[in-house]
Amino acid sequence: MQKGKIKVQTENIFPVIKKFLYSEHDIFIRELISNAVDATQKLKTLVSLGSTNVELGDLTIDVQVDKEKKEIRVIDRGIGMTAEEVDKYINQIAFSSAEEFLSKYKGADSVNIIGHFGLGFYSAFMVSSSVDIISKSYVEGAEPVRWSCDGTPNYTMTTVEKAERGTEIILHIAEDSEEFLDENKIVGLLRKYCRFLPIPIQCGMEKRWEKTEEDEKEKEVEKPRIINNTNPLWKETPANLKNEDYLSFYRELYPATFEEPLFQIHLNVDYPFNLNGILYFPKVKNQFEIQKNKVQLYCNQVFITDQLEGIIPEFMMLLHGVIDSPDIPLNVSRSYLQSDANVKKISSHITKKVAEKLEDMFKNNREDFEKKWDDLKVFLQYGSITDEKFYDRIKDIFLLKNIENQYFTIEEYKTKISALQKDKNDTLIYLYSSDTQAQHLYIDTAKEKGYDVLLLDGFLDTHFINMLETKLEKTKFSRVDADIIDKIIEKDEIQPSKLAEKEQEKLKKFFQEQVDEKKFSIQIENLSETDLPIIITQNEFMRRFQDMEKIAGQQKLYGQFEHYNLIVNANHNLATKILNEKSKKKRDALVQQLIDLSLLSQNILTGEKLSEFVKRSIELL
Repeated sequence: MQKGKIKVQTENIFPVIKKFLYSEHDIFIRELISNAVDATQKLKTLVSLGSTNVELGDLTIDVQVDKEKKEIRVIDRGIGMTAEEVDKYINQIAFSSAEEFLSKYKGADSVNIIGHFGLGFYSAFMVSSSVDIISKSYVEGAEPVRWSCDGTPNYTMTTVEKAERGTEIILHIAEDSEEFLDENKIVGLLRKYCRFLPIPIQCGMEKRWEKTEEDEKEKEVEKPRIINNTNPLWKETPANLKNEDYLSFYRELYPATFEEPLFQIHLNVDYPFNLNGILYFPKVKNQFEIQKNKVQLYCNQVFITDQLEGIIPEFMMLLHGVIDSPDIPLNVSRSYLQSDANVKKISSHITKKVAEKLEDMFKNNREDFEKKWDDLKVFLQYGSITDEKFYDRIKDIFLLKNIENQYFTIEEYKTKISALQKDKNDTLIYLYSSDTQAQHLYIDTAKEKGYDVLLLDGFLDTHFINMLETKLEKTKFSRVDADIIDKIIEKDEIQPSKLAEKEQEKLKKFFQEQVDEKKFSIQIENLSETDLPIIITQNEFMRRFQDMEKIAGQQKLYGQFEHYNLIVNANHNLATKILNEKSKKKRDALVQQLIDLSLLSQNILTGEKLSEFVKRSIELL
């Protein structure tokens, strides 16, 4: 029997492990399973190299939960350990056996060994009052050994009986961690962290409906519950896969997502870094459908995190899928990941591959690209707004859609409208509508002038056009109802007025008397006789800020100052009629009717004011 003390730098290592080694205690299951996989992969490597002729047999890792005994067991049939190896790898904390093995068998099929686990085993003490290791080396004649530790630097090590090679970890669960004695919870953690590990993992049994050899009818049978898919799709060669394979894997990753992705990118890089993965483009139509944390980060098929803020560009988090790289550190903080050079290189490479995929789609099949555009737009806008380099990559393939459902690149559209939609200052005006039904009247007015109108009804459109105005020279975006069309695209022509200056002032006063001046401004304009008698508009600048506040979910800072312009057409015959009306009652009713009609056109007239309008309309008939 051997007794001793674990060789560490401080007697207080265990409180440090228990409280600070990992942010989440449930990570212990990942570490123990990873070690078990590591041990199994080592044995497979030795067999493949001819270093040993042992029969591999069933290599399934078995996880057992015993609620009554308050134990969790992790059993592997891997390489095992001798007493000397236990002393070396367990008693000397932070010495990684995986790293030593890799250096010894460098160049062999050892890439599959997870490695870098140093303190991984000791994560068991975050949930355990004591831990036992029972291990038997694959080496012929090796004596099995039992190592026990109660959470202090003191341990005992004895020889025991053990028939099979491999290692069994026994966790005696502490009172404050008994939640982990629920088998369903452990199954959930295994599926979270270990669902794609290369060695089968079993936890308990499950009931399935299957056909038996004796009976063609399906019967309920009990089978071992295998947690993981040992051959995930991203490890396959892209040339060997069909679109159906990618869709099937997508459903495996996101069983609760019913809509198919638009397309996918298969990452397969071995220089200057190792990177595998599959990224899917989901359909994103509004802010409520944006679900971040859908990209899962792995290291050699070991789940690391789906919290990738600061690790990959923000807009990339709109994607779904998997990134797997042995060059990404496993047991480190997110802040370390954010600063890691390999992580930054991988992030840049992914952005580059995404941009290249989009460019290829545009060049090879523009018609199909346009069909997918409405779903792609949010992703490209988000990427352009948050990453200037990404905008530079995709600006030539970014599409603008007009109300006729025609698609143009930014350069194509510029060419289309340059002849007519420049104002007197040579500024190119991009007219747009956010709601073709509500703004139908204003659209018709623009079309009568020969102008083209874009459809910008997406929730990121306001942010995007703000950015475009900084990128494009002498360019301004204006919603069709931001002002009368001749003011939006102001030319040198001057429309003469039928009213004298004093008559205009008098007309303005009649309208001012009927509105709340804090909310409405009255403007008298010389429009065409065929134009509407009154038009309501809202300042483009103010409305954009209101829209952005809504998107951001902020308090209505600009909404407090909601303000409209009521533009009265001085050249319309109704203006003359109002001026000539002797009855104040009739005049006020006519003025209010015109105001209400303009408010109604913008869906602003509601409640009591709407009821009054209806009654007044009946009286005027």
